[in-house]
Amino acid sequence: MPAMAGAIARSRNPAEIAYAQSAPGTSTNEKDTSQKAVNKLTSTAFFSPTSMIWTEEMLRFWLSKVLPLSCRHKAVCARIFHMDEIDRKILAELQQDGRLTVTELSERIGLSLSPCQRRLRALEKARVISGYRAVIDPATIGLNFSAIVFATLREGSSQNIESFERALSDIPEITRAERLFGDPDYMLHVVTRDLKAFQVLYDRYLLTLPCVLRLSSTLVMKSIFEDRPLPL
Repeated sequence: MPAMAGAIARSRNPAEIAYAQSAPGTSTNEKDTSQKAVNKLTSTAFFSPTSMIWTEEMLRFWLSKVLPLSCRHKAVCARIFHMDEIDRKILAELQQDGRLTVTELSERIGLSLSPCQRRLRALEKARVISGYRAVIDPATIGLNFSAIVFATLREGSSQNIESFERALSDIPEITRAERLFGDPDYMLHVVTRDLKAFQVLYDRYLLTLPCVLRLSSTLVMKSIFEDRPLPL
């Protein structure tokens, strides 16, 4: 066994393994498949599948070696933000209260002010945090009626899809729009003042959306929860 490989096999320190694997002559070639990278990692004693104790350092090292190889496009890899427990605490607190100051946030997660601010800016720069906004109760501003509208297009060409999706943005009563697999093609969440207002919206605007073959709708009886925090 070469000296470097022997050092890897004897090492129980994740940092030493990461250094040894990235040393000249032992790094994973960019043309290797992700499976080869996995085999390379699991061939060491520390990564033995039969006696594996996963630590945070191991997971970070494994992701840094295998994840870029398993992504077909580097642009996709660039959007994946590797978080630790402190990052998750920051996101959990901000999901509950987006108006927290950096000082309040640092106190809640038990981190000093400057590192907390740096982490927050990094999360914003990476678009993990894509924005901050006020959540308004629709009933308090007179929007008491909710419906879900399903739309099927005549033809699924790229031109029809672009035309339809562009038209959706011109209707403010559509608060959420999702493209689906199969039939129907789209699911639209709509809010209005009442049933009559929804009928007017349906007849004047939804039925005239471009490239629509068929619309169907169902009324929302009760909203159980909305804008639920993401699981971290």
